[in-house]
Amino acid sequence: MAHPLPSGIASRTFETPRLATHALVAGDESGMPILFIHGNVSSARFWDETLAALPAGYRGIAADLRGFGGSAPLAVDATRGLGDWADDLHSLMEALGLAAGGRRVHLVGWSLGGGVALRVAMDHAEAIASLTLIAPLSPFGFGGTKDVAGARCWPDAAGAGGGTVNPEFLKRLAAQDRGADDPASPRNVMNAFYFKPPFRVAPEREDAYVEAMLATVTGEDNYPGAVTPSPNWPAVAPGARGVNNAMAPTYCDLAAFASIQPRPPVLWVRGADDQIVSDTSLFDLGYLGQLGAVPGWPGAEVYPPQPMIAQTRAVFEAYRAKGGSYAELVLADCGHSPHIEKAEEFRRAFFAFLSE
Repeated sequence: MAHPLPSGIASRTFETPRLATHALVAGDESGMPILFIHGNVSSARFWDETLAALPAGYRGIAADLRGFGGSAPLAVDATRGLGDWADDLHSLMEALGLAAGGRRVHLVGWSLGGGVALRVAMDHAEAIASLTLIAPLSPFGFGGTKDVAGARCWPDAAGAGGGTVNPEFLKRLAAQDRGADDPASPRNVMNAFYFKPPFRVAPEREDAYVEAMLATVTGEDNYPGAVTPSPNWPAVAPGARGVNNAMAPTYCDLAAFASIQPRPPVLWVRGADDQIVSDTSLFDLGYLGQLGAVPGWPGAEVYPPQPMIAQTRAVFEAYRAKGGSYAELVLADCGHSPHIEKAEEFRRAFFAFLSE
């Protein structure tokens, strides 16, 4: 089902040496490039209004990661952490000449995309002008860690990876469920967790976002990924393939971001009421166990809730101590998607940050 794009945005597919990458593009092709990176179970479409509002002098490219949206449905090698996606985006940057001739790229990453942006900056710091991270994935991945240094609760990182996804949500995602009859439908999950209720976008835009979610490739090679049994609570550990395994602390460790050179400025934006990336995340089995929602929880000493915000802040403070700079913007009455829920506040801060 096609949904018209906002005025001034075009849909393009770019062939790179790694894969065919679909992207939404806007602005002046000769302008300063901004590369937007979406989150898990979403696509470039979630950047639509941000792209449409870009000021003069900028070129916006919102790319679909492999396995999402209109990009090639290639497998994700989780043992590389976020490396497959970071290399794909760097290949796109080279194919489009975004960092040629001494030019640099502004990176904007949301959720999973925030972690990918950090990985791109770690691998190619000289090509990055700035980083804007919106509700970013913790530098130590999602699930299975217990302190600000990213120590694992169990050696095998049980409680993280592909086996932690709600099976009913996965079933409905794979079945292309566009409805609102079940709490686990993609539409209801988006409205309950991507946004802070009662926020809703306009109906036609909501439909477009649901279609973007349904374009996620499901299976062991993609979302959510392969599952490995574990003798440790909650009995599942990360596998070697797929999206959620790539985010597991077994393979995802971005703490070395603190030492990159050169050091682009960082703007960290998050919603005060985020239920996904939070120190009390409703998607973290440590916190759900503490609430009694997952039986057999071994207790806070063994498996506390993951301190996601504290972990991110610790890495950014280390970055600052080494000469980098970061600013943290917390938007009140806002969930996991500040660029959508608090669009005007986000844009004012983001465009001011770019202009600096």
